[in-house]
Amino acid sequence: MPTPNDYKKTVKYTEETDEKLQKLADQAGRTKREFFIQMVEYFHRTKKDPKDINDELLKKTLVKNHDTYIRFIRSQEEKVLIPVKVEVDRMIQSQIKILDFFNNHVLKANKDLLSNQQAQVEQFTATDKLLKTITEKLETKESLKLKFLYILNNYSKTRESFSFTTSSKDKEELVQQARQQIAKL
Repeated sequence: MPTPNDYKKTVKYTEETDEKLQKLADQAGRTKREFFIQMVEYFHRTKKDPKDINDELLKKTLVKNHDTYIRFIRSQEEKVLIPVKVEVDRMIQSQIKILDFFNNHVLKANKDLLSNQQAQVEQFTATDKLLKTITEKLETKESLKLKFLYILNNYSKTRESFSFTTSSKDKEELVQQARQQIAKL
């Protein structure tokens, strides 16, 4: 900290300027001397011209930073965003081709599979009908055998019961009855 002996220079200014300086120092909570020293330090560091009320240096700095920011964004756009967009578009096109392939080939294979399954179902149905018919015919054949065996046995018994004295007319009637019974089968 500077001592009071270190302050050797004086500055003269108007009463109006003194009032403004006092008001600014009071707002900042400092003495006029502290405020003045800090004000000089501020202008020294920022290299601002106190006459320049619009603060052209600040505007130029902001514009320069803004331009730098815009150049950065454009370079990132060229280096990162555009290539990413191109790759995403390429990937989307690839996915569309994959979906088209899937739809064309897999769905066709599914349709073929369904038609083959339908053909198998029809074949199985026809096989079932044929098996039922064969089963019915086998049952009918067995039934016919039994009926024919009954007719044959009946014929044999009746024929054995005939004697030498039995007329040929009775024998002929027996044969005729057997033929009628066989015809009814």
